[in-house]
Amino acid sequence: MKRVLILGPECTRCRKLAENTSAAAESLGIGIELQAITDIVEILKFDISGLPALVVDGQVKLAGSVPSVEELKQFIR
Repeated sequence: MKRVLILGPECTRCRKLAENTSAAAESLGIGIELQAITDIVEILKFDISGLPALVVDGQVKLAGSVPSVEELKQFIR
């Protein structure tokens, strides 16, 4: 099971990224543990250029955008 973090202030874009990520994982048949990180101190521990950000198994995969379900599949494989 992959550990997936959504970094951001629980805005509309953050929720959409979480929704699309869940849909991508389900489409691929991959189990994920999805967690939203909203605490700015925790977010600053990651070297990111924008919010929301996607972290998969400790690696930042994207920041500052909300890709489609199809695009997200490449990040969570």
